[in-house]
Amino acid sequence: MENASLREFFSKCTYLSQNAAEAALDAWTETTLMKRSDFLIRPDQTESHLYWVLEGYFRLFFMTPDAEEICVGFGYENSFLCSFPSFVNNLPSGYYIQAISSAKLLGIKRSAFLEMLNQHADFERLWRTLLEQALVGRIERETELFIKSPEERLKKLMDRSPHIFQKIPLKYIASYLRMTPETLSRIRAKKS
Repeated sequence: MENASLREFFSKCTYLSQNAAEAALDAWTETTLMKRSDFLIRPDQTESHLYWVLEGYFRLFFMTPDAEEICVGFGYENSFLCSFPSFVNNLPSGYYIQAISSAKLLGIKRSAFLEMLNQHADFERLWRTLLEQALVGRIERETELFIKSPEERLKKLMDRSPHIFQKIPLKYIASYLRMTPETLSRIRAKKS
């Protein structure tokens, strides 16, 4: 069953009714297959879907005026993915989402998602909970970038998401941690 991992995610939400979970699963209907290096979205495109990653890894990044790529996040299996500001505000994206590996996604159209929120209060509660968790995560990340040393930032990421070190190229992890690949390699070598 293609949506088994999404079904499992919904089943762990104790306050999500069976009715809302089934309606949500029925609405997540669009399968997208991607090859390595394909773009899910680029700046100036408006995000029209929320995705559940079935397989694969992604990087979220933007380009500086000097053409430097700054990685701001990752997408991976069994997680939601979209250009969030674009999806919420229905405005063009400010960054790229690119597949790092071949990938398979299950998508729901923005209009169907908004309808789900309007029709099912417990689904709206789930979305609010996910937003709260995402906001807390972003605040913690910003705090880490401002006050933690490179070694501390690496340790936090390794504790929080050790799986990405198996699948994400180190140059993207270094960018995410706001350090050079050489610095990241040096810190990792010291820890070994």
